[in-house]
Amino acid sequence: MSKVAILGAGSWGTALAVLLNNNGQEVTLWSALSDEVEELKKTREHGSKLPGVHIDENIMLTDDLKTAMEHKDVLVLAVPSSFTRKTAHDMSEYILSGQIVVNVAKGIEESTLYTLSQVITDEIPEARVCVLSGPSHAEEVGKGLPTTCVVGAETKELAEYVQGIFMSDVFRVYTSPDILGIEVGAALKNVIALAAGCADGMGYGDNTKAALITRGIAEITRLGLAMGGEAGTFAGLSGIGDLIVTCASMHSRNRRAGILIGKGYTCKQAMDEVKMVVEGVYSAKAAKKLGEKYGVAMPITEEVCKVLFEDKPAGEALKDLMNREGKDELPGAEWK
Repeated sequence: MSKVAILGAGSWGTALAVLLNNNGQEVTLWSALSDEVEELKKTREHGSKLPGVHIDENIMLTDDLKTAMEHKDVLVLAVPSSFTRKTAHDMSEYILSGQIVVNVAKGIEESTLYTLSQVITDEIPEARVCVLSGPSHAEEVGKGLPTTCVVGAETKELAEYVQGIFMSDVFRVYTSPDILGIEVGAALKNVIALAAGCADGMGYGDNTKAALITRGIAEITRLGLAMGGEAGTFAGLSGIGDLIVTCASMHSRNRRAGILIGKGYTCKQAMDEVKMVVEGVYSAKAAKKLGEKYGVAMPITEEVCKVLFEDKPAGEALKDLMNREGKDELPGAEWK
């Protein structure tokens, strides 16, 4: 049995707390919001974010960060990406040298263009940082529906240790040394999901969505390879796997926000309606900047940014994507 603190009591943090408790781990669930903690203690359910999922009495609930972190083998950082740096900074006061931090959020920090594990390492250099990602909606993990993810770490030993904590008959975990590739795929799929949602909101069909998914993974892969990621990662769970589920499911807040934007809502109106953090909105500008930094063409990401931040109509953005100059699907492939 390992002692695990989940830092962040949103839908994903809560679902992972339930999963790890069912796995026989000793679990503490922390939130910075005292009102949230009191409500969870009272109801043992996150009614607004994860209704119907019971939080076992064995799971300790607290709003005290020091208490949550003390004597823990693993710290799972599950706050939204925009709060990752602040939370990591606050954690640095109590961290132990070599303590394991597992990042489960998905995003790129716009100001630095760091992945979230890089942000955490920047704030807590003495921690051993790894990442858990993949096609994993909290609503399904909380209910024990079969799910598969990948853990990325610098050493196989660390990856296999974290794998063992999370693995169960309903949650299968693979290991990988490609932390960077995993996080790039995890962050950018949310941007593509906004585009897929816009297409749904405008009433387009399966052909359109398939095109966005396929060309979306192409530009994610181009960027990921330029940054130093492994090609196989983008064909795996945190690449095409996470992209498919985020573009196709109504559990996806990015897709839901995109649907509303496709129907004519502004970005702010869509985010207010979804009532949860829409990570793709925060990652879109960073993704565009990364494309510019590495000289990688990212046409879907660029059009998403114009829709989100320049009030470009979604229909016009899609038309412009369709009317781009003709391209080879396999640049560099030899013709007979």
